[in-house]
Amino acid sequence: MTKTLLIAAALGLTAYSCSGQKHGQANNTPENTLSKKEKAAGWKLLFDGKTTAGWHTYGTTAPGTAWQAADGTLHLDGNAREGRGDLISDEEYGNFELQLDWKISEKGNSGICLYVIDNKDKYKYMWYTGLEMQILDNDGHPDGKITKHRAGDLYDLIKSSSEPVKAVGEWNHVAIKSLNGKLDFYLNGVHIVDTHLWDDNWRNLVAGSKFKGLPDFTAFKSGHIGLQDHGNTVWFRNIKVRKL
Repeated sequence: MTKTLLIAAALGLTAYSCSGQKHGQANNTPENTLSKKEKAAGWKLLFDGKTTAGWHTYGTTAPGTAWQAADGTLHLDGNAREGRGDLISDEEYGNFELQLDWKISEKGNSGICLYVIDNKDKYKYMWYTGLEMQILDNDGHPDGKITKHRAGDLYDLIKSSSEPVKAVGEWNHVAIKSLNGKLDFYLNGVHIVDTHLWDDNWRNLVAGSKFKGLPDFTAFKSGHIGLQDHGNTVWFRNIKVRKL
């Protein structure tokens, strides 16, 4: 067993190969489905592969039309002129494990946000409250030149320990676990971020970031999962979550 898999086992995360494929899962396993074992373990699909059910645009009650379920993916059309906005889960999560696949367009930027509070009257953007795992074309987008703004980083807070991100247009697999403040990011089977929320070290990280002027940034221990509309085309699939 590799060091990565040993760490994953110790953390209670599902073990992944560097390709993002689950060990023991056949390559022809249908996308956007759950196995009997996953269902028994408490996993739920956040995307059924066919509709935008279970999601809504931040600050509204329904998904914007720029977000479409097409070809087994949840897809944001970066060229759409209407129906834009960050997409968030209908349900909130405290302790949880999240898995999904993403791919980004050339020069694209997006993100996966956690602990989002859906109150646009008080918080203009979802990142006013929710932390973000960065999604990026590292070579094509200007943020790729900024430390802590590259793909897999805990945006503007912690640089990922390595960069196992794949080329633009290829699928990347994410596993995120948040349990009693312990936060772990995996990208394509590699453990890239390991930190604790809500302690003194976390508060110091926030104080040294662009979020220092946001008093409620990561102040909540339960919130929505968000998919960012940063103006660029992005695709998601196999979005699943389980409460811990």
